[in-house]
Amino acid sequence: MGTVKESFEAFPFDAPPRVLRRREEQLLGDPHTPPGAPRIGRDHTPIEVVHFDAEYVRRAFAPPRGVYEGDTMRLEWQTMNGRQPFYHRNCDVDEMSFQVAGVRSLMTEIGSVDLVPGDFSRIPVGVAHDNYGREDIHILFYVPAPVLEAVPAERTSEAVIPPFDGWEPAEINEMVTECLAGPGHDVVLAPADERALLEQAEDETDRIQVLRPGDASGTTWLYRSSHVLIGRTAAESSDGRVYRRIRNAEEIQYQISGRRTLVTQRGTVLLEPGDFVKVPVGIAFTSIHHEPSAHLTVASAREVPQVSEATRTAERLPAAEIEALR
Repeated sequence: MGTVKESFEAFPFDAPPRVLRRREEQLLGDPHTPPGAPRIGRDHTPIEVVHFDAEYVRRAFAPPRGVYEGDTMRLEWQTMNGRQPFYHRNCDVDEMSFQVAGVRSLMTEIGSVDLVPGDFSRIPVGVAHDNYGREDIHILFYVPAPVLEAVPAERTSEAVIPPFDGWEPAEINEMVTECLAGPGHDVVLAPADERALLEQAEDETDRIQVLRPGDASGTTWLYRSSHVLIGRTAAESSDGRVYRRIRNAEEIQYQISGRRTLVTQRGTVLLEPGDFVKVPVGIAFTSIHHEPSAHLTVASAREVPQVSEATRTAERLPAAEIEALR
């Protein structure tokens, strides 16, 4: 019988977890029901995976695709090869992003900066911004302000005109949104002078901070708010003998690089770049992989329901098959 450990954790992870010894076949097994006794407990759906292309595929511009959305956070996937058709200004959220592929020029009232794969950025609440992508894929996180950077910036935006080669000054629409910038929550759409918007950076001291987590193993938290943490988790390998259970937060993951097997009490599934998955609150989970792997980690103390259709679902495996994966 295989013995594993369980790290029993609590958001915001500012205190050491309690570490428990477990028998893996019990941790992953069906509930014990004595003969003739009524069945207890509820039926739960298996872990679901949502997949989007991890490499750029040419397509017409479309709004971002919602993946998870609740009252306190929205997570979207976006791809573009050209300009966004309007400047955007949030009334209530900070807007974070992670650059998956391609190059994206982020243009704002507090400076412009080119983002490349591996870059994280945060647009503070109330700051107008636009994007120009070149074979771009990025992930967006909308979280009620304030959100704070948890690591120093690698570089910052600059007040620069033109913001990219070939830029021409023009009148362009500006959209103001509320309610986490969700679809149908625009407040007003009106013309604006793009040059004037970008020149505003010359009078501002705030700048967009570009973060990169470096080569450290484990989870590096990059952004913190009262109920959401956003970070990157990396490891050279993992035998999956230490499970985690978060008693007061759910964890959303996005596979950046490498392949790994996610093992949970609601099923086991192989993850590859482009996969999103959510582990519900209170569910024990671990990862098995023999090569380097990296994924985004988003811990939310509030439920963030999945709004995108699942691509595939996890499968219940007995502990002996999990051991064979090692």
